[in-house]
Amino acid sequence: MNDPGLDEPISNDAQDVENQEKDEKEEKEEDEQAFLEPSRWWFASTAFPLIAGTFGPMASAFSICALVVHWRVYIPPGAAEQNGVPIPDPKWLIGINAAQLVLALMSNLFLLLNMARRVRFIIAQPITIAGWYLSSFALIGLCACTSGPLVIQPTSDHAFTQAYYYAIFSAGLYFLVATLMVVTVYGALRGHYDKEFQLTMSQRTLMLQTISFLVYLLAGAAVFSHIEGWAYLDAVYWADFTLLTVGIGDYSPSTHLGRGLLFPFAIGGIIILGLVIGSIRSLVLERGKLKMGARMVEKERRRLLKKMEKSDKNEILQPVTSTQGAMSRSSTKTLSDTLNERERRRQEFDLMRKIQEEAHTKRRWTSLIISGTTWFVLWFAGAAIFQAAEYGQKWSYFGSLYFSYTSLLTIGYGDFYPQSNSGKPFFVFWSLLAIPSLTILISNMGDTIVKGIRDVTLWIGNFTVLPGEQGVKATLKESANKMTRGRLFDDEVSEQPPGMLGETNRRGGDEAESDDKEGDRHPKNNPESAAQRVAGDHAKSEAARAKKQGEHGDEIPKGKRHYHVVLIKEISKVMKHLNSSPPRKYTFDEWAWYLKLIGEDENSADTHRAALRKPKPDGEGLGAALADPNKNVKWSWVGNRSPLMGNKEEAEWVLERLTTTLNRELEAMRREELEREGDGGEYSTKDKPGEGDGPSTDTIQTATSEKDYNKP
Repeated sequence: MNDPGLDEPISNDAQDVENQEKDEKEEKEEDEQAFLEPSRWWFASTAFPLIAGTFGPMASAFSICALVVHWRVYIPPGAAEQNGVPIPDPKWLIGINAAQLVLALMSNLFLLLNMARRVRFIIAQPITIAGWYLSSFALIGLCACTSGPLVIQPTSDHAFTQAYYYAIFSAGLYFLVATLMVVTVYGALRGHYDKEFQLTMSQRTLMLQTISFLVYLLAGAAVFSHIEGWAYLDAVYWADFTLLTVGIGDYSPSTHLGRGLLFPFAIGGIIILGLVIGSIRSLVLERGKLKMGARMVEKERRRLLKKMEKSDKNEILQPVTSTQGAMSRSSTKTLSDTLNERERRRQEFDLMRKIQEEAHTKRRWTSLIISGTTWFVLWFAGAAIFQAAEYGQKWSYFGSLYFSYTSLLTIGYGDFYPQSNSGKPFFVFWSLLAIPSLTILISNMGDTIVKGIRDVTLWIGNFTVLPGEQGVKATLKESANKMTRGRLFDDEVSEQPPGMLGETNRRGGDEAESDDKEGDRHPKNNPESAAQRVAGDHAKSEAARAKKQGEHGDEIPKGKRHYHVVLIKEISKVMKHLNSSPPRKYTFDEWAWYLKLIGEDENSADTHRAALRKPKPDGEGLGAALADPNKNVKWSWVGNRSPLMGNKEEAEWVLERLTTTLNRELEAMRREELEREGDGGEYSTKDKPGEGDGPSTDTIQTATSEKDYNKP
């Protein structure tokens, strides 16, 4: 008899489990397609909405600045344009200006609700795009009318206010963000990604953080303009260089109330600005690094495979079977005459490590070049615009460069500062772009230039104050080996940890040399940093243990109970690797052992194949393999199904497969128990759970049949 009220919850839970499995399968297929397709669609699906969410509120803030102040002034004789007498604007101009601001605010609201998943994509995006385009065209028309039919003669006695230039910047930003969202909608309608934004919580809050900062800036400017008697847009200019910590100094509080309010205002604004810059940095340096890194690896993989095909050196990619060797195109000698399948897979693994290393180097320098180019464009182009805007002060281009540089680095000497009605609004717009770009540039320099300077400093130290670790001779050989990319002293240079561990290894004699002989021939099998090796020498002992297991064919226990114990022990070890910094990278022998535990044999070519240079997202890739979990999936270390091709860390990948295998084994035991109990509960000692032979047949599946990648 069933308990009342339990049937429905149980059925709901079962349905939830089925839906979750279906969602996971779809996510894996989607991730593979995103990995193989050009990264521009990642920009369209993720980066473009975030850019729109950042610049959309900025454009609305500039629209507010364009609405609250008149657009034209009369310049009295002998006065400067910033001290001109305001000229009232026509009522229709004010009305249209206010209407476009309402449309723009509605567009921002719908985009925010769409990012928060409160309004559907298909409803929010047309409203957002149409509102921004209408606001842009309205402001363009108003600016054209003001500088055309509404111009007052003589023009030498009249000038435009800061509000007019804020309207120009706002119109340009509205058009930009609306166009970006058009590209995003186009990609969604073409089916390149889902119609809902796949954003993390920090990414969703970026727009809210930007709105908070801009509201804080405008509200603070209103308060200080009233206290200090400044014009409102001058107060906006002051609040901008104050919160960005530039501190130009041409405006500063002079009242006790203003100076007292500066304490909480400055610290609060800097905190909010830090949150915004942190979110932008996270987007560019973390998410962008993952996507760019994945594409770099894929492009480098294809380039190297193409090069090997043209040079007729791709026999290493052909599996070595027991009945037929891999034939070279230009030779009748087979690879199986010299190497077995495990040794061939080892060389293939080394090749993939080389691809990873070169792609990682290219990704770091590409990021530096992009961020550096952006910063230099902002510097040189900004200087040219400041020179043109400050024609009244007769700035030279070098003087403008000097001012732009000191402002970009937030030095702010105050000997140069903008005074014109066009220079101040441009400084606000320019500084909001330049300061975050500098933060990203400095972060990218940490992995390239700063690291190079640090390495050179340590290299010089090996000749002077720190010669005891490797010695001058060994240091010279290692430097020559690196500069020639392994062409010189390749057999004599081996990676050794510094300090006591390195000295111990060098004194280890023939035994240590024999244990590390194979690792020295394949130094990239273990591309860990010295810091990681010193932090825990367990990595070396584990690699040696995996090497010995490989020499015995990676034999796994025949008894189920013993096999499960080994799985649990390995899971506990891999869990410790999750917190390794830098991330743990396994040797080939370690990979072979873990793969053997989950049903993959590196000694057998049954599940191995030659890598495809241009795999298809559908049919040849991971999605087709997932369609049938019992399918015998063939893969290559340099193929698109390789465990090293995903965005996941190696320890995380291995841990997921080991836990999945253990769960499957325990579930098989549970089913066996239920079947035996159904047969009357009589069975021999040999048939007891845990006493059978080896892992269950359900475990013998390929390592890549469940491979997945991180969500972008």
